[in-house]
Amino acid sequence: MINIKFLEHEFISPILVASGTFGYGHEVTDLVDVNQLGGIVTKSVTLNPREGNPPPRIAETSSGMLNSIGLANVGVKSFCRKKIPFLNNLKTNVIINIAGSKIEDYIETLDTIETVGGKHIGYEINISCPNVKEGGMAFGVDPKVAGKLTAEMRKRTKKKLIIKLSPNVTKIEDIAKASVDNGADALSAINTVVGMSIDIRTKKPKLFTNQGGLSGPAIKPIAIANVHKIFRAVDVPIIGIGGISNASDIVEFILAGADLVQIGTMNFKYPSIGVKLSDELEALCKELRVSNLSELKGQIQYW
Repeated sequence: MINIKFLEHEFISPILVASGTFGYGHEVTDLVDVNQLGGIVTKSVTLNPREGNPPPRIAETSSGMLNSIGLANVGVKSFCRKKIPFLNNLKTNVIINIAGSKIEDYIETLDTIETVGGKHIGYEINISCPNVKEGGMAFGVDPKVAGKLTAEMRKRTKKKLIIKLSPNVTKIEDIAKASVDNGADALSAINTVVGMSIDIRTKKPKLFTNQGGLSGPAIKPIAIANVHKIFRAVDVPIIGIGGISNASDIVEFILAGADLVQIGTMNFKYPSIGVKLSDELEALCKELRVSNLSELKGQIQYW
């Protein structure tokens, strides 16, 4: 195992599973020992239960997938009652992902979770959600709105606060700076890229919502570029996300400036890939003669 210290917490592996790709952890216990993972980021929790978008809401693409799940989840009250007890018994690190449609939603959701004494180490705040008070514009598009949301979250918890950034912006560095200036302990990047696919026979989009989030190996170069932009713009830890499918991909993210990584789409195909890649990463580090993965952080060599 490759032990790493991140935000004052020990991680037995730099590999976490991304929100929305692993449920709440208990769904896959027959397939993988989740305690061998570096950590679990739960699927998004919202104030009220959500059924999500109508089907079809998943479509396979070249080297990836489109999804428009719509943040389907049990709602924060049921989450606290039914999911927190399981998460509290895990030996690995747990990060709870929170989403909402207006700032008040995020606040009430976090406040509710804070009352139950969970053992999770922190929160990942999904700011790619459409802000209904701002005409549907995502929180993560406007630095001022992102900063305000971060500040409100910061007031309400002493646990670690991680802001999940979207690539669907003009300049991701501005959102990163606004988040850090208002109290973010770390940043995770990237969320999915907006995409669309059309069935040429029916002439209909392959998703009910027309467009959705593209993820998987196809977006890795976009993710690497954005992680490196963030690394050069702010001085906080970064969790890299986007298209990881092997140990070399993980090292590439670390070189770009990430401290940890999250695996997303590949979990659907190989639920145990997070554990498998941890072993492969250890072997690769020996091959590269690296005793500590942090030695590689940001060590990209420019032409």
